Amino acid sequence: MSKLPKKSDILDWIAANPTLTAKRDIAKAFGIKGAARIDLKRLLKELEHEGHLEKRKKTYRDPDRLPPVSVLQVKEPTIDGDLFAKPLEWHGEGVEPIVLIVPRASDPALGEGDRILARLQVVHEEDHNYEARLIRRIGTNPHRVVGIFRAGSDGGRIQPIDKGSDKEWMVAADATGGAKDGELVEAEQAGPAGRMGLPRARITQRLGDPSAPRAVSLIAIHQHGIPDTFPDDVIAEADAMKPVGLNGREDLRDLPLITIDPADARDHDDACYAHADDDPKNDGGHVIWVAIADVAQYVTPGSALDAEARKRGNSSYFPDRVVPMLPDRLSGDLCSLHEGVPRACIAVRMQIDAKGKMIGHRFVRGLMKSPASLNYQEVQAAMDGDPNDKVAPLVSDVIRPLYAAYAALVKARNARQPLNLDLPERKIVLAEDGTVQSVDFAERLDAHRLIEEFMVLANVAAAETLIAKRTPLLFRVHEEPPVEKLNALRETADAAGFTLAKGQVLKTAHLNKLLDDAAGSEEAELINLATLRSMTQAYYNPANFGHFGLALQSYAHFTSPIRRYADLIVHRALITAHGWGDDGLSVQDIDRIKSTAEHISDTERRSMMAERDTTDRYLASFLSDRIGAEFSGRISGIARFGVFVKLDETGADGLIPIRSLGNEYFHFDADAATLMGADTGTMITLGQRVTVKLTDAAAVTGGIGLELLTLEDSELPSGSGKGRMGRRSRPKGKGGPKRKAARAKKKDAKTKRKVTRRRRNG
Repeated sequence: MSKLPKKSDILDWIAANPTLTAKRDIAKAFGIKGAARIDLKRLLKELEHEGHLEKRKKTYRDPDRLPPVSVLQVKEPTIDGDLFAKPLEWHGEGVEPIVLIVPRASDPALGEGDRILARLQVVHEEDHNYEARLIRRIGTNPHRVVGIFRAGSDGGRIQPIDKGSDKEWMVAADATGGAKDGELVEAEQAGPAGRMGLPRARITQRLGDPSAPRAVSLIAIHQHGIPDTFPDDVIAEADAMKPVGLNGREDLRDLPLITIDPADARDHDDACYAHADDDPKNDGGHVIWVAIADVAQYVTPGSALDAEARKRGNSSYFPDRVVPMLPDRLSGDLCSLHEGVPRACIAVRMQIDAKGKMIGHRFVRGLMKSPASLNYQEVQAAMDGDPNDKVAPLVSDVIRPLYAAYAALVKARNARQPLNLDLPERKIVLAEDGTVQSVDFAERLDAHRLIEEFMVLANVAAAETLIAKRTPLLFRVHEEPPVEKLNALRETADAAGFTLAKGQVLKTAHLNKLLDDAAGSEEAELINLATLRSMTQAYYNPANFGHFGLALQSYAHFTSPIRRYADLIVHRALITAHGWGDDGLSVQDIDRIKSTAEHISDTERRSMMAERDTTDRYLASFLSDRIGAEFSGRISGIARFGVFVKLDETGADGLIPIRSLGNEYFHFDADAATLMGADTGTMITLGQRVTVKLTDAAAVTGGIGLELLTLEDSELPSGSGKGRMGRRSRPKGKGGPKRKAARAKKKDAKTKRKVTRRRRNG
C-alpha cells in the first residue's frame, strides 16, 4: 500500500489474523516499508491509548474477546459436516470471531438455529479462532434421575436411588444406551408418561457398578438430598443475563488484580493486588485490594435464581464433580473473574501498618479486568526464583508486593494468636475411569496462606463496615469450646504427657501452647485431632458472638458469594449500606434473616456430611483390593463398641470391633476415652501406635474393618478367655482384685507421666 491504512482496517486485520499481530506482520500485510513504519507505530500507539488494542510483549491484540462460557447460535453444517456457530455475545468492533463446535460422542445432535451454551477455548487455526464444547442447549433443561437399571424385554426400568422416590421410570429398547441390568445410570426425561403412568427416560450415562468409585459422589448427593439439577425458570434467568459495563461503577480495570487458585479451578471469584502505602503517615505500611465477583448484580431478591441459591445454601465439592449454588452461566462465566475479561465486582481497599494491623478500609462497587489467572504453584515458584513465562512479567510489580503485605499480616496473626492446627488435608486423585489413582496430602504453600490471610482481612472489613453502618448482616460465628469438651482434651493431653492449664479464661493462645509443645513429637497428630474435636462447629447468625478460632471479635463471610449464600447476603448489605442501587437487602431478606442463617448452617452441614461420606467410600474402594494387608496407624477414637484407627498411608479411618480385641473383657471409660482389660489391665488409649490388618473395605458404605496386630509394637497379652463369653471376668462395681490392680497400674502410669513431664519442663 502507498498510504497508511485506516484504524478500522488494522483492527479488522488483527481480529481476522490472531496469530499475525506483531508490528512487522501488520506492516507486511499493508505493504508498509521504510519511514512509513514510524507512522504505523504511531497509529498502533493511538489504538492502544484509545483502548482498542493492548500490547503484550511485541504483539497487539483486540482486548474485546468472547467470554469463556458463551451463548452461540449454530450455523448450517458445512459440506464437510463441520458445525460452526455465531457468537451472540460478540460486541467487538473488529471481524466477528469464527467458532467451531467440537462435539463429543455423548452430545445430542445439533441443527441450524439451535442456541447453545458452550465453553470456549482460544485457538490459532486458519479457519477459526475458538473451539466450543457444548454445555447444553439453551431452553432445554430436562429432568434427570440417577438410579439402578433393571433390564426387561421391552427395554427396562430405572429404580431411583432417592430415598423419597418410589416411582420408576420406563426406558424404551432404543433408549437404554447399552446399559446392563443392575448398573447405576443417569437418565433424562424423554417424553410424557407412558404405560401405567410412568415417565419415560433416556439413559444418558452408564455409571457402572453402584459400588464402583464413579458412582460414589452421585449416591451421596442423592442420599443427602442435595439438589443437583436447576429448575427451568432458574436456567432461563441465568441464560438471559448479560455482562455489565461501567454504569456508574468505579473503574478498576487498570489495577493488576490477579486471581490465584488451584490449578484445576473452573471459576475465579476473588482477585487481589497490593502495593506499598505512599501515605507518609503510614511508614512501612501496605495497601491491599481484594475484589470479589459482584453476584448480587445478577442474583436479585425475589428472583428464581435467588430462591434456588437460598435453597441450596452453598456449593458442594466432590473429588469428581461440583454441585454449584449457581448455574454455570454465572458461576463459570459472568461471576468468574476470568483473565482479560471485564467483570463486575465489589472490592475493598484496605490499609495496614507495618505490623499488619488494619488501620482503614473502604468498599467500592467497580468494574475490573484481571491481567492474569494464576495458580498457587506457579506463584510460589515465581516467588522462589523460578517464574514461568506467564508470571515473569508480574514478579516485581505484582507478586513481590503481595508477599510483602502478607509478611506484615503474619506479624499481626502471630500477635492475635488464632488457633494454629496442623492437620494435613487429604486429596483424592481420580483416574479418567473414575477409580482412585492415589491419596495424597495436599501441599501447603505460602501462596495458599497469603490468599487465606487476605480473605480473612476482607471478611473482617465487611463485618466492621456493616456494624458501623448499622446494617443487618450474617456473622460467621464460632463459639469457644464447652467445658466437657475441654475436660476431654485435658485428659487426652495429660495421657500424652502434656498440659492444658485450668482455672483461666480460655484463649486460643493456650491451645496453641499445647499444640506447640506437642509439635515434632509422636503425639502431635493426636493432640491436633483432639483439639479439633474439642471445637464447636461454626455457624451463621445475625447476632455477633465473635469467632473464637480466628480470635476475632467480628467476622462475616464476604469473599465467596459464588458458592455461599451467606456471602451474597453480606454483598447485598454492603449495597444497601452504601446506597449503590436497589439490588441490596430486600424487606424479605431482613425479615427472614434468622431463618436464613439457620437454613444455610444446615445446608453447610449437609454438604460436609455428603463430602465426608464420599471420601470414606472412595478410600474404602481404594483399599478394597488390599484385604489382608498390614498397615501402621494411630488410635484416633475409642467407643464402647470398638477402637477407631487412622491409617498413616491414606488417612482413612477404620474400626477394630470390640469383640476382636484380645481374649478378655474390656471396660470402657467414656470420660478418659480408654479401654482397660479386666484380666491383664491392658490400657488402650488415644494416640497409641498400632499395627493392624485390613479385614474389610466396603465401597458401598465406606466402612473399613481392621484387626489389631500390635499395640505400641507389642502383641496384646492374653486374658483368661472367660471375659469375652461369660461374666466371671467382668468387673463388679469397683471391687475385685484384678480390677483394683488395673486401677493401680493406671494411676502409677499417670504418676510416671507427670514426673517425666516435670523433668522435661525443668
